[in-house]
Amino acid sequence: MARSPENRDILSVTDLNRSARRLLEGEFPMIFVEGEISNLAKPSSGHWYFTLKDEKAQIRCAMFRNRNQAIRFNPANGNQIVVRGKISLYEGRGEFQLIAEFMEEAGDGALRRAFDKLKMQLEAEGLFAEQHKQTIPAMPKHIGVITSPTGAAIRDVLNVLERRFPGIEVSILPVAVQGEDSPQQIVNAIGLANNYYHPALAAEYNNTPMDILLVTRGGGSLEDLWSFNTEPVARAIFDSGIPTVSAVGHETDISIADFVADLRAPTPSAAAEMISPDQQEWLQTFVRYEHLLATIFQNQIDTEQKNLDHLRRRLRHPGQRLQDLSQKLDELELRQRRAFERYVGQFQFDATRARLNQAMQRTLERANGQLAITTGKLERPDRKIQALTSQLERLSTKLSQGSSTQVERLKSRFTTATGKLNALSPLATLERGYAIVSQSSEAPGTDAHASHVLRDASSLKEGDEIHARLRSGSLKARVLSVDES
Repeated sequence: MARSPENRDILSVTDLNRSARRLLEGEFPMIFVEGEISNLAKPSSGHWYFTLKDEKAQIRCAMFRNRNQAIRFNPANGNQIVVRGKISLYEGRGEFQLIAEFMEEAGDGALRRAFDKLKMQLEAEGLFAEQHKQTIPAMPKHIGVITSPTGAAIRDVLNVLERRFPGIEVSILPVAVQGEDSPQQIVNAIGLANNYYHPALAAEYNNTPMDILLVTRGGGSLEDLWSFNTEPVARAIFDSGIPTVSAVGHETDISIADFVADLRAPTPSAAAEMISPDQQEWLQTFVRYEHLLATIFQNQIDTEQKNLDHLRRRLRHPGQRLQDLSQKLDELELRQRRAFERYVGQFQFDATRARLNQAMQRTLERANGQLAITTGKLERPDRKIQALTSQLERLSTKLSQGSSTQVERLKSRFTTATGKLNALSPLATLERGYAIVSQSSEAPGTDAHASHVLRDASSLKEGDEIHARLRSGSLKARVLSVDES
């Protein structure tokens, strides 16, 4: 500011505009202005410049790029809008203008404020809290769809469900998705879905409970979607015992129902994708399980086949088993023969062996006859081998017992005969204190020496060597004198 000679305060244009700007921005708070867009310009900088006018006046407006990126509609000349912003002054041209912070279509203004108010209220009550969200089933059997039966949304949902998993039962609960009666119809449909199934009536009406509720409609303006922003609909979704999915409008549309629902989908088609399993993935999973089970079963079969082969190699034919037992009997016979030859002599052993052979032969003939009968009836050895093995073990036991009894009887006879022989044996005389005296002499024509028992003293002379056998041991002596009396 410069002072003239006339003592007047003179402002520059810049100072005046700056002061006016400060005054405007300081006096006016954030305000809402409604009007029609005209002279809209969108330069490469990304900022928007336009005029907001009504029937009698107009005001220049500017909306900078960092603010207009959040706008969800594409403004155009002639649109009736509500702008929220601050009054300012563009100093370069001295133009009075409105710096826009946010804009919405004029019809949405009151609805948007009502939306924000209800959203804050329900959020404060906890209707949006995560702890109240129900889990969406991964494999639903019955889906209830609350929407208009003639809209594009139901066609999109049914097409996706048919493509992804046609086995899911779908019930359409028709409602008006906009208009005065729409909220109450949606509330009634949610209540009907929750009361649809009753165990006592399930058999009679052949109905199954709904696993998921899908509340949906196509896109539209905020006013068109308003039924899903009402408090009754929000509380009905919150109180629903069935997990609820909200898919209202397009991806950029947000409704109160989206916040309350257990799951929010951007579009009806996306909702159908989210709540339905993919049949191709399930088929691939089944194929993997099929291959896995086939591999497990094949491994089990291979293992059992190896066990069967091992058991088959161990399994012996009954005839071979009888041959082994016959060979074992031959070995026992040889052992018995050596024992009999050692104790009772060849004659008694032969007689006993003949009787024993006859008994064994009869036993073997009976066993062979039974084996022949059994073999004739045998269709599959692996089914009757256990019975034949048990019968063979019984025959073997019986044969062993018969042999043991015969041997014991022969041992008893041998003991008796041995006692008689011992009674007549000269060895018994030795037991009474006598001795057997013998003398060795050369056999004529040989160098061999023979021994003979002395019965007459006259056959000896002084100096002869004699042998005396006692009960225990023997001795060698020389004759000192001979007494023939």
